[in-house]
Amino acid sequence: QVELVESGGGSVQAGGSLTLSCAVSELPDRIYCMAWFRQKPGEVRKAVARIDSDGDTYLEDSVKDRFSISMNANKNTLYLRMNRLTPEDTAMYYCAAERGWCVNWRDDGYTFWGQGTQVTVSS
Repeated sequence: QVELVESGGGSVQAGGSLTLSCAVSELPDRIYCMAWFRQKPGEVRKAVARIDSDGDTYLEDSVKDRFSISMNANKNTLYLRMNRLTPEDTAMYYCAAERGWCVNWRDDGYTFWGQGTQVTVSS
C-alpha cells in the first residue's frame, strides 16, 4: 500500500519561498504519476504540478513560472518548490500518486493521497 506523508508547510510572507516534501513509502507501479494538489477554502482540490516516472513535469499555468516539482534519486521523496509566493497560494497542499502516466489533472484520477500540509501566505 502506497503511503504518502507531506511536510514543510507553514506561514510565510508574500514574496517568500517554501519547499514541501512528501515521503513516499513505495511507488504505485513501474509507470506512475505523482502530483501536488491544493485546496483553497470553499474550493475544490486542484492539481498544480505533476511528474511522471520518466521525470517529465507538468505545471498548472498559474504556478509554472514560480513552482517546480521533483523527486529525489531514490524516488522516495516528492518535492514542491514554491517561489515568489502570494496570498493566493494560501491553501492546503496534498501529494497524490497514481499508476500509469500523468493523464489527469482531476483529483478523482488519483488513488493514493497524503493528509495534507497547510501553506499560509500573508501580505
